[in-house]
Amino acid sequence: MNPDEYESLPTTSVATNMTAGAIAGVMEHCVMYPLDSVKTRMQSLTHMHAQNTIVSTMRDMVRTEGLMRPFRGVMAVVAGAGPAHALYFGAYEYSKETISRFSDRDQINYMVSAALATLVHDAISNPADVVKQRLQMYNSPYRSIMHCASKVYRTEGLRAFYRSYSTQLVMNIPYSAIQFPTYEFFQKLLNKDNKYNPPVHMVAGGAAGAAASALTTPLDVCKTLLNTQEDGAGKTRGLIEAAKKIYRTAGPLGFFRGLQARVLYQMPATAICWSTYEFFKYILTQGARPLAWGINSSSSSSSGSSSSSSSETVVVSSADKIQKDDKKLPDLRYVLPVSAAAAAEASSLIVRSGTSSSGGGERETGRRELPAMSGAGIYGAMSYNTMHSNDANHITDHHLRRSN
Repeated sequence: MNPDEYESLPTTSVATNMTAGAIAGVMEHCVMYPLDSVKTRMQSLTHMHAQNTIVSTMRDMVRTEGLMRPFRGVMAVVAGAGPAHALYFGAYEYSKETISRFSDRDQINYMVSAALATLVHDAISNPADVVKQRLQMYNSPYRSIMHCASKVYRTEGLRAFYRSYSTQLVMNIPYSAIQFPTYEFFQKLLNKDNKYNPPVHMVAGGAAGAAASALTTPLDVCKTLLNTQEDGAGKTRGLIEAAKKIYRTAGPLGFFRGLQARVLYQMPATAICWSTYEFFKYILTQGARPLAWGINSSSSSSSGSSSSSSSETVVVSSADKIQKDDKKLPDLRYVLPVSAAAAAEASSLIVRSGTSSSGGGERETGRRELPAMSGAGIYGAMSYNTMHSNDANHITDHHLRRSN
């Protein structure tokens, strides 16, 4: 498949979008998780007055708590990010496709689709964020993910896992409403041919993540307080109360604590997320295209120097439906599609069966064999086999040939 065929593929498959989204979400959070731990520490009430930087916070974490401390709680993200991002991208692509049938205003379409996707995503990710951020805090009393989840449930109830849900929606809906249109804007600006272009996906994703994270940092600081409950379990019950406590503790600048860490986390994380998502969407969509398999049956007989042969070629779709002539195929063998020149060369190496003679005759040895191919030849053959279309409008004599 050529890159310029990327946008013509059936990319609206919900399963494809969800699978690609799940992989992208896990990759995004795992790779950049240490910076997320630093951001949470810097947004903590106990660090509001400290003049900590990203480097100093990371250094202190490693020096006092161990080398792996910045990764503590990462498995909570793995458990939550997979299904959350699967629904996130699946809902976004489905909504975008559906809304486009009724409206041609792209930017409004992207914003509405992003908001709908966020509603679903946060319902799954919020409990995982509560566990993750409590494990990230300094002197966290929790030994593991299960210990944290069970203790929070026993002492604070199920409500504790969704205490910041409304705040997270208030933050993530504008975050997504900024991120997705920004990504689509840079896609159209830098990728005018709508080709699969990894560098463009990475640049567009990074720019979208940086813009969205910077503008929503104050809400993220409030969310951190609601999730961690530093001032006592259940004492901070909503966005307004969290905002008041942050203002009393550190003033207006308190709402921007961890801004640099958040941007440095979200920019590469979003670039990784979008690049991974587009890559796996491309790969999975390519794999869903019908494949053409050449299946030859041959029988030959000769008398003296003359011989006759018949061959049939059929096409097998991805649903394994075989269309063939009435003649029975006695010997079905997989044949790599090769160029016309290679096919001509291969025909000279075919060992025919059924006759044996001396001089110009042919000798009986059994069955058809394939010629040896170099690495480049095999790559070209396999690439051609997995990438050409099975559409009848595109089938030519080069693909299907019948010789009598």
